[in-house]
Amino acid sequence: MYFTDRGIEELVDRRGEEEVSVEWLADRLRAFVDLNPQFETAVERLSSFLARDDADDE
Repeated sequence: MYFTDRGIEELVDRRGEEEVSVEWLADRLRAFVDLNPQFETAVERLSSFLARDDADDE
């Protein structure tokens, strides 16, 4: 298990039943980067990864 899995598991435990829009997610990511600019590159990479998920095309 990666260290980041703890945060992912917390997210699932706390909000796993909720439905969210991509717009909501984008707003939350922007707010996170505003508070933590050192993570700008990581958030950009994650956002690009999610935007380019070709699995939905199958």
